[in-house]
Amino acid sequence: RESMAYDVVIVGAGPSGLSASIRLAQLAQEAGQELSICLVEKGSEVGAHILSGAVIESRALDELIPDWKEKGAPLNTPVTHDELYLLKDEQAAVKLPGFAVPKTMHNAAGHTPSGDANYIVSVGNLCRWLATQAEELGVEIYPGFAAAEIVYNDDGSVAGVATGDMGVDAEGKPKDGMYTPGMNLLGKYTIFAEGCRGHLGKQLYSQFELDKHSDAQHYGIGIKELWDIDPAKHKEGLVLHGAGWPLKGAGKDGTGGGFFMYHAENNQVVVGLIIDLNYKNPWLSPYDEFQTLKHHPVLAQYLEGGKRVSYGARAVTKGGFNALPKMHFPGGLITGCNAGALNFAKIKGTHTAMK
Repeated sequence: RESMAYDVVIVGAGPSGLSASIRLAQLAQEAGQELSICLVEKGSEVGAHILSGAVIESRALDELIPDWKEKGAPLNTPVTHDELYLLKDEQAAVKLPGFAVPKTMHNAAGHTPSGDANYIVSVGNLCRWLATQAEELGVEIYPGFAAAEIVYNDDGSVAGVATGDMGVDAEGKPKDGMYTPGMNLLGKYTIFAEGCRGHLGKQLYSQFELDKHSDAQHYGIGIKELWDIDPAKHKEGLVLHGAGWPLKGAGKDGTGGGFFMYHAENNQVVVGLIIDLNYKNPWLSPYDEFQTLKHHPVLAQYLEGGKRVSYGARAVTKGGFNALPKMHFPGGLITGCNAGALNFAKIKGTHTAMK
């Protein structure tokens, strides 16, 4: 394979990888040094593999790019109101009063620890904006290239990554006249920001025993949909969270999880369900549980008459602080959801991934 050498190679153009590239470039600029930074992203474009629609704290962005508002960062919808529900059955629900909602789950201005409102955002759009900021600082971003394997030095330290071969058949064998071998991207340091359960990250966990002294990691599956709804039913800035029906609840034979609905801009809502992946019933279908959930009046009152415009699912790392692995090893770092940086008490992790 041909090789290209950089000071730093970053795998994954999510919030964590992009923030790392920006901070490194800023530090180099402040020191009057040149730093070559390469970022590879498996999606066809930055943001293509981001399941958009989230509530984020702006704290990490405030620190990274203090003038983000002047630069047009797509944080357009501050949270105005929080609602938390316990669904008892297919019709009944209990709405918790504000004082009973844990402080970590407040998102509106005046109720968060900082006093500032959190924002309902498209994380895909945020990543596209972060990519433009990184490129302006000289970061080289290559979408459409998946990091297929880790390259090691003779002493066992990480030397970089190799991109996947192109023009191969289903068995991985070269096709006549179409085969192009992958390329080695070598760095003095390599940052792995692949997201939850990244395939290279799993190898690093094993190779360097990164989770030897941490609690066992917990995982869930998050199913999410974006809807266009009736403008008369839309309440921009409203955030709903809840638990209960149709899930049985965490326990010996139950199923843990919870739902969310965020009223974003342009008469759109993001609705989803997270289900813990330790459910006991082998016939449980997370997708069908989500479809059932949407018929509850708490959610149906907004969705009726609307139209689903996109949907997706992704794994969620939810073990929290005690399940964080050792995040460094010879030649690199593992960051963001690849390491499990979700703050589950807040049900958000974009800012912690960035930090």
